[in-house]
Amino acid sequence: MSVYVGKSVPRRDTRLKATGEARYTADLALPFMLHAAVLRSPYPHARLLRVDTSRAEALPGVRAVITARDASGVKWGVFRYTRDQEFLARDRVRYIGEEIAAVAADTEEIAQEAVALIAVEYERLPAVFDPLDAIADGAPRIHDHAERNINIHVPIHVGDVDAAWDACDHVHTEMTRSEEESYFMTEPYAVLAHCDRQGTVEVWMPNASPHTKAKGLANALELPVSKVHVRHVAIGGAFGGRSDMFPGEYITALLSRKTRRPVRLVYTREENSIAVRQGHSMVVESRFGFKKDGTLHAVDVTCHMDGGAYSSTGPIATSVPFLCFEQTYRVANVRYNGYRVYTNKPIRGMIRTHGRAWACNVDMQLDLAAEALGLDPIEIRLKNALKTGDHTPTQSHIPSMASHETIRAVAEASRFREKWKRLPPWHGIGIGCVSVMSGFPMGIRGGSAAMVKFDEDGGVHLISGVVDNGQGNEGVVLQIAAEALGVPIDQIQLTASATEITPIDQGAYSQATTLVSGNAVRLACEDARRQLFEVAADVLEASAEDLELADGKVFVKGSPARAVPLAKVVRSGLLKGKSVIGHGSFGPNVDQRREWIQNPKGQLSAAFSYGSAVVEVRVDPETGFVDVLDVWASHDCGKAINPKEVEGQMDGGVAMGGHGGILLEALRWHEGANLNTNFLDYKIPLAPDMPPIHNFIVEADDPVGPFGAKEGGLSISMCTAQAYANAIAHAIGTHIREFPHTPDRVLDTIEAREGTEDEAS
Repeated sequence: MSVYVGKSVPRRDTRLKATGEARYTADLALPFMLHAAVLRSPYPHARLLRVDTSRAEALPGVRAVITARDASGVKWGVFRYTRDQEFLARDRVRYIGEEIAAVAADTEEIAQEAVALIAVEYERLPAVFDPLDAIADGAPRIHDHAERNINIHVPIHVGDVDAAWDACDHVHTEMTRSEEESYFMTEPYAVLAHCDRQGTVEVWMPNASPHTKAKGLANALELPVSKVHVRHVAIGGAFGGRSDMFPGEYITALLSRKTRRPVRLVYTREENSIAVRQGHSMVVESRFGFKKDGTLHAVDVTCHMDGGAYSSTGPIATSVPFLCFEQTYRVANVRYNGYRVYTNKPIRGMIRTHGRAWACNVDMQLDLAAEALGLDPIEIRLKNALKTGDHTPTQSHIPSMASHETIRAVAEASRFREKWKRLPPWHGIGIGCVSVMSGFPMGIRGGSAAMVKFDEDGGVHLISGVVDNGQGNEGVVLQIAAEALGVPIDQIQLTASATEITPIDQGAYSQATTLVSGNAVRLACEDARRQLFEVAADVLEASAEDLELADGKVFVKGSPARAVPLAKVVRSGLLKGKSVIGHGSFGPNVDQRREWIQNPKGQLSAAFSYGSAVVEVRVDPETGFVDVLDVWASHDCGKAINPKEVEGQMDGGVAMGGHGGILLEALRWHEGANLNTNFLDYKIPLAPDMPPIHNFIVEADDPVGPFGAKEGGLSISMCTAQAYANAIAHAIGTHIREFPHTPDRVLDTIEAREGTEDEAS
């Protein structure tokens, strides 16, 4: 029976964050620290003819000014074949806000004044802002190497799609389109860098993967990885937006190296929106074919994503919406063409709600097919949902998936089938389902290692590269350690995420922390426990296999009186030169030959979660406003290490994916300029906006995860988006093809439907 796993243990950082005592990067200061500011492009596309920094350099209080002349020329990209971005523009700028120069000065005010003194001569170039316009004949080319501005093309074809249509009884084509989203973390992006006299760079910044950041920054600075130390700091949110390399950390480190003083750069809210990452907009064209019993038989999807000016995580971003689909529903014949397209807009990256146009397109097709074939939405999903033991089209084996259980949980709790035909006018109910992977191939940074050591007083010190962006990862590994060791959580000290001290870890990326980092911690604890029992066996004159640890004592199983205090065991080992230090390493059993473009087949992930949601709404036909009455969400996370934290992640998924993603969130533009870069103009859901949420955790222990656990919460973000969209469609009698479903779009759709009905009558 579990003692610590499966319990809603309070988080250690709760009080610090609630009282404001937690220290984020912008709160940190070092002696003799300078302040940085960045000069950004005012144009979406232009050639840099001249950059004159002389007036800025002459300003009193300015300690350094840097441009591309001071940079190494190393280009950034997550993969070798996507390296297309210099962190300081050298000859061309490709979006409004791109970094051209930076200043370090005694105060923020002086730094900003110096930036205004930098003179830049531009040659304006034609720009393009829409992915379909960008691939059209005659469109301005953003990068010389990219024909038709296509950054990434992911082609996947399994079965024989062209021949499969003849065997289908229902075939339907749909097009959906979504606008860009912002991450809008509460914490603005900030970096503090200190380059010491030995050339070692220390960096504090919000990030999702400290070891990945250290490697990328080391490459850009042309330093050994051992010379770049990413430090532990409180982080105020990520949602996928802290996963990449950004110019900010490179610029700050370069300024520190030039001045030999600490430098801090804090982004404004506007900079935080345009100069870190944004979510992709998408245009999705799909053709789905079903047999008369509701079996999904053929799928053909083309997706064009607006990637902005540079590659970022392009191959992953182009692939993930399809992968989430193929992990959710069984289909024998499928073709996918995913295109990530360069435009003259800020750079796009992975986001928690990545692919709402894709996911909602899928569930729209399912609802339309169910109606055409005389089925209900629950029946058609149960008919096609993948389950334990199945394989995806691209050859991933599903070791555990409680898909049917999550669908039934929300369907029964919401009384979906009862309401489907009986709701009042302008009321609707909808369901959505999706699966998410836990840990995909990331090379040598796809695994994790951990260490556990016992101090002489019996205290435990856990060392892990795990990073906590606010979702509770540090608490999860502490619970796993306490369970594996058999010691109270409050006796375990954690050193996390500091790259100089901790072994390699993939970070909070690819939904892998609980599965991969957690398994490394479990194995390290089991190794330490084995060593502890070997020492205690001599003290107790018993076999190590017969020993147990509880209540601060090691004792013989079945004979609790034959016990010795934990501290005495540790000291006995030290006297014999045997320090108890456990080591654990874990890498997910994935196919390392799998590649996002060249070879998109083989085992993608060690585990797959599943989420289902039902939403009930009421639509005001006079205003187009949507009142969300109730949300039911069900999630297969394997084993909930901390149920309350899983529920918190589920609530966040409803807020970001459903309420925000479908009703509110979109970036607004004019000629490449982002018009709503602040909390006043970019609409996100607040606590008073949220509907009642009824969460159901389905525990189908995963055979790979630590104590049966895997990804917890992300699948709810997308399945809730699908459920919101389908519920609105049910309420107004037709689907809306553009996202988000703002009141004006709801009204336009109602009026168009009524106009069509009038013509038909």
